[in-house]
Amino acid sequence: MTSETKEKDWKDKLTKEQYNVLRKKGTERPFTGKYWNNHDDGVYKCAACGSLLFSSDTKFESGTGWPSFSDVMDNENIELKEDRSYGMVRTEVSCKNCGGHLGHLFMDGPKPTKCRYCINSVSLDFVSESR
Repeated sequence: MTSETKEKDWKDKLTKEQYNVLRKKGTERPFTGKYWNNHDDGVYKCAACGSLLFSSDTKFESGTGWPSFSDVMDNENIELKEDRSYGMVRTEVSCKNCGGHLGHLFMDGPKPTKCRYCINSVSLDFVSESR
């Protein structure tokens, strides 16, 4: 399968906003995503491939307008890379399975990890524990 075919498959599978964030490394505007203010118990999966990423147990209010998590569910499902775009040095968070851009990691979160995984809602699917 060519990379051109793969991109067409992604465009067919994802919404325009999901494609922009997950495949083109865009971002959603703060306080607009469906999960930034979600307080339900459950798990967050990659919206592109369904890999388990985060638990509601580690979600916290960062005041940034994006869902924030202090830890991941499984380090095997996350890939971290240096991101020097826009004149900044940050750590990009991607889904290791499909390569989808999720957001960024900052080291200003709560103890004990001090991690703040700042993730775009559009990159996530939420599965409630009450299902």
